[in-house]
Amino acid sequence: MDNRVPARIHWFSIVNSLLIILFLSALVGMILLKNLKNDIYQYNRVMTDEEKAEEREESGWKLLHADVFRPPVQYPMLYCVFVGTGLQLLVMTGVVICFACLGFLSPARRGSMMTMILVIYVLNGATAGYFSSRLYKSFRGRAWQRTTILTATVFPGTAFVLFLFLNTFLSMYHSSGAVPFLQILAVFSLWLCVSVPLVFFGAFFGYKRETWEYPCVTSTIPREIPELPWYLKSVTVVGLGGILPFGAAYVELFYILSSIWMDQFYYVFGFTFMVCFILIVTCGELAMLFCYFQLCAEDYRWWWRSFLAAGSTAVYVFAYSCVWFQLLEPSKMLITYLLYFGYMALISLAVFLVTGTIGFMACFWFTSLIYSQIKVD
Repeated sequence: MDNRVPARIHWFSIVNSLLIILFLSALVGMILLKNLKNDIYQYNRVMTDEEKAEEREESGWKLLHADVFRPPVQYPMLYCVFVGTGLQLLVMTGVVICFACLGFLSPARRGSMMTMILVIYVLNGATAGYFSSRLYKSFRGRAWQRTTILTATVFPGTAFVLFLFLNTFLSMYHSSGAVPFLQILAVFSLWLCVSVPLVFFGAFFGYKRETWEYPCVTSTIPREIPELPWYLKSVTVVGLGGILPFGAAYVELFYILSSIWMDQFYYVFGFTFMVCFILIVTCGELAMLFCYFQLCAEDYRWWWRSFLAAGSTAVYVFAYSCVWFQLLEPSKMLITYLLYFGYMALISLAVFLVTGTIGFMACFWFTSLIYSQIKVD
């Protein structure tokens, strides 16, 4: 307010993010488009008699056509729950930011944005149930009821328990920020009576639908995976995956944290919309790039790695919040640390689910596209 934060600082944030996304897009364009075009040409061309006589061995991502859509071996149900919840949060975030950009949500009306977030999240329960159950069915899973229960309870249950725990401490300190019991009961009823039934409603129709059609048939015997170089191992990919997405949004993140914890008014939702769009594109491109390198190394286990590579952005968000905490000049009271780090951990968990889901969706589209372009013998 009163132009205390010059607009040029936000423009600096956008320019910084655009430079990152342009660099990444150029990298993806050079590596993926050029290499993929050559790969698809080599895989689809008819071999000459001399090449057949030499029994030339093929290598690269084409060899994984019978394994690339093999369901993840580790925790497939949890994977579906994360994807369904992340998509629900992603849709909620997009709708709320669009309403804020149009001027329907003003920071001057205290609580309007939080109310909208709760309402949109609850009403999108069917989205989470539908996609988690349908993805679980494509994994050939049968316990769709358990998947649905976890989708309806894991993230909102974690958020509600944490909120109840912190609110209890606020009540003990007789803080004016403590939420009355009746309002807590109203939020709990909204979750139990509206969100959970909508999740089951969406899951019912999702499990009734046909599974997604993959361009390749999965074999019964899994292919042996060769030893990967150090730069393609899971620890390296996951550790580096979140740096560029975080770098594209960290400047605007500073002002968002200031709005949340320093009672500053935040009106520039147009900048927030652009930064969120840049964040989505960056996560998707980075996940596809890592996925391509992994498939070229003949490793078909891309499901969890695509989710974790993009989702690791949340680790950097939480680490940055720990550094930013020093700007608050916090008191030495225990409740101060509990409130800040408790809610920032919850926000980071939501960021993990959203960015991880973006990475999964980008890699799923990418693998489906490239394997539909080759001829499988």
